[in-house]
Order: sequence, then structure tokens, then C-alpha cells
Amino acid sequence: MDKNGRRNLTLICVPIMDETVDQMLLQVKNAKEQGADLVELRIDFLKNFNENDLEHLIKNSCLPTLVTFRPTWEGGQYDGDESKRRSALWRAMELGADYVDVELKVADEFLESISKNKPSKTAVIVSSHNYQSTPSVEEIGNLVSRIQATGADIVKIATTATDITDCARILQVLAHSQVPIIGLVMGEKGLISRILCAKFGGYLTFGVLKQGAVSAPGQPTIRDLLDLYNFRLIGPDTKVFGIIGNPVGHSKSPHMYNPAFKSVGFDGVYVPLLVDNVPNFLRTYSSPDFVGYSVTLPHKMAALECCDEVDPIAKAIEAVNCLVKKPRDGKQAGYNFDYVGAIEAIEEGLQDGGSVAPVSPLAGKLFVVVGAGGAGKALAYGGKAKGARVVIANRTLESAVNLASKLDGEALSLDELDNFAPEDGMILVNTTSVGMKPKINETPISKKALRYYALVFDAVYAPKLTRLLREAQEEGAIIVYGTEMLANQAFRQFEQFTGLPAPKELMREALAKSIEKSAQ
Repeated sequence: MDKNGRRNLTLICVPIMDETVDQMLLQVKNAKEQGADLVELRIDFLKNFNENDLEHLIKNSCLPTLVTFRPTWEGGQYDGDESKRRSALWRAMELGADYVDVELKVADEFLESISKNKPSKTAVIVSSHNYQSTPSVEEIGNLVSRIQATGADIVKIATTATDITDCARILQVLAHSQVPIIGLVMGEKGLISRILCAKFGGYLTFGVLKQGAVSAPGQPTIRDLLDLYNFRLIGPDTKVFGIIGNPVGHSKSPHMYNPAFKSVGFDGVYVPLLVDNVPNFLRTYSSPDFVGYSVTLPHKMAALECCDEVDPIAKAIEAVNCLVKKPRDGKQAGYNFDYVGAIEAIEEGLQDGGSVAPVSPLAGKLFVVVGAGGAGKALAYGGKAKGARVVIANRTLESAVNLASKLDGEALSLDELDNFAPEDGMILVNTTSVGMKPKINETPISKKALRYYALVFDAVYAPKLTRLLREAQEEGAIIVYGTEMLANQAFRQFEQFTGLPAPKELMREALAKSIEKSAQ
């Protein structure tokens, strides 16, 4: 760790894209204020570019500069004369640019033409971009050798993720490279490569100034790199955790775990993991560096099948929401904390926020669970364990019947739910994604049917106040937010991951802050 508390030497570069020089320089200033190490001046975005613009940009930049003049045939904006483009790159070197980016296709010719007069200050990055896929490790290794052979100072390889396991090949190349290398995987499934390159020795990563203003697919913001993922604190010994799901971009879990890790001095990073196939993911990331995962929709039952050891409660529920690799033997242990997090929150709601009595307030209540997936099973099991009478309502009646039969409960189709009112004071628990952002106007049950429920819980937490909860409140029911379940189960996962007590207040505050920000 250096004097600034930094554990890695990986630079953060902000791509600067605008149509005018003045706007670009404003962005450069913004990048410096946000903590960037250097900026990539994408001069292919400039309108009516001339070499005077280049001089003005380089001379007035308050950060080190990487000049890129990307042609359309390599994914850029420039479709003009090639000799003019190469002339501009040479001129950037003469003007003192710290780096220039040259595409592999033209690198031999370009570097040969400047070999006798190359300014010593400027490092030449030779880049290769694959917008379709990520090749094998052997093919990437051969590509590194080809780029080195051009005389490049720094190798840059950007591929595209069709699966999150593609990132492992780039990270492997980074870890074993003997030359300065930028290795990144584009797309949402490639996000972890842009974060974990700091662990595996990448030369730099890219962070944009604002969400969506990207120069390549999947780039995070510089603020997320620094504030959410604690990028400067990631080093060779950092342990990797994350949330396995699909979709997963909406998850608030990174917003809880990363500040919690930092607050207790635990060397870990927690990342979103957009996973299609859980067994394939776990096989690929089998090294001791990848330690534990939260598991969300639709993978909770698939994750169960991947466990070497399963907690008895998770086995009964037939779903896990937490995977932990045991350090002594590397075995994968599975747990389910969903039911604990939600049941505790529901009991507290029924007790009006007070401490829960020795006999659960759920005892004897009719406990209606919407959904028969992993979370539905967890809540149904939890309700049954607390003495409630369980009813399962599901879109596919067969799934509801299968679950209800294991709990001596009753099964309904969703269509029957609106007319199900055998008694007042029931508990309703929604464990489906109905009502989740962006489909915030959806609800699993009509408003008129909510009058029969004393309490309504919704596992959806984005938005925090779903349509279901809002209408239940209007009908006089106690409501319990999904954030309560999320926080309660996160505390237990944190303790499994780290062996340390969870900083509960900090995690609650971080979750609330993240949800508030998302709602803006």
C-alpha cells in the first residue's frame, strides 16, 4: 500500500468525448476533480478537427493525456483520410502526449515510420478490439505476442463477453503477462474485468464521467470505481465476492457490502455477476481468490445443486441464497438466509417494531405466499416454522401444489388469489418480481382483495414502495418493505463471508442511500 492508501498501480482513465475542444477541456477538469489519473482524448468525436485543436487540448489538459483517433473500422467515429489520421497521432506525440493509441491493423507501418524520431515521452499503446467474442487463452496469448512484435510500449486487448466466464481468460492473461497490458472485456457481462484488472495487474481501466456516456460497452463510472468498488484498495490479495443473478444490474448488494468491507478493514470486493449458468461460472472461477456469493433470481435452486455441503434449513427449503467456499478444503457450502431476513421483519411489523415475543405473532395466522421459487420456498418454510398456516399462490398451479404439499398447506393459482378471503387478518408475502422496476405499475393482487390482510410484505425493493405496498397501506394493512429482508439477510451473509460482526447501521444507511439515489 502506498502513502495514499493505494494497493494497486492500475490507472483510471476517463474517456473524453465531445464535439468541441472547450467542452472536452471542461470534461478533463471534471475528470481530475473526480479522481482520474489520466484522460483519453477521443479526437475522432471532434467536429471539423484540425491539428490546432490537438495542440490546444494537450497543452491545456490538467491531466496526463492518451490521444486516440479511432477509425470506424475499429469501432470509432472517424471515416476520413487515413494519412491525416496517422499524421494527427504523430503530431500528438510531438506535442507531448503521454500516450497514443494505434490499432494493430496499422501499427507495424505506423511504428516503422516513426522509429527514428519517436519522442521518448510518449508511450505507444497498440490495441486490438474484438466486438464479437473473447478468444481462447492461447489465441489471446498469440495476440499479445503479435502486438509486442510491432514494438508497442503497452499492449491493449479489448474483447466482448458473451458469457461472464469470458472474463476469466482475460484476467488469466493479465496475471501472467510480463509486459504492460490493458486487458478488458466489453459488455455488461464483462464488467468484472474492468474492476478486477486492479487485482490481476492490468495497466489501466476506463471509468466514465456519467452513466451511459461510454466509449465502449460496459464501462462503469469513475465514481462507481472509486466509491462503490473501492478500486484503489483492490490488490493481489483482495478476495472476490459478488451477487449471482440474471438480471443483476439493479442489485443494491454491492452498495452494502463494499462500504462494510472497508469499514472493518477487510480486504474484499463485492461485484455484480450476470450469470447464465451457475455450474459453469463456479467451475471457471474456482481459484481461492473467489470466495463467496449471494444468489438471487433465477439461480437459487441451481446453486443448491452445486454445493458440496448444504445447511439443513437450505436443504429443506431446496434453495440457497449464499455460497461460501470453505478455506480448509475449498468445498462449496450453501445457506439460505432469505427466510430469516424476511420473517424477522414481518414479526417486527406485527409487533409494531418491538422485540418479538417468545411465541411468534405468526403462530396460527394464515400466511399467503405469492410465488413458488427460491424466495417463495424460503418464506413458506419460515412461516410454517413459526406456526403459521401456509397458502401458496403461483402462476403455475402445479408448482404451488408441490410446495404446499410439503408444508401441509393449500395451493392456489394467481387467478384465484383475488377471491381468496376465508378470514380477515391474513399475512400476504410477495416473493415474485411483479412490481419491480421498470414495471412498477404491476401488482400480483387487486387492491380490493388487500382489505383482508393485516400485513403485506413485498420482497421487491426497487422501488421501495411498490404498488402492492402502497395499495395495501391505503387499505389499512401494515406494510413491510423488501429492504428489511435484504438488510437482515445481508448481515448474516457478511458474517459468513468475513467471520466478523456485520456493521449493521452502516449497511442499512448505505442501502437507504442507494435506493434514494436510484429513485431520483
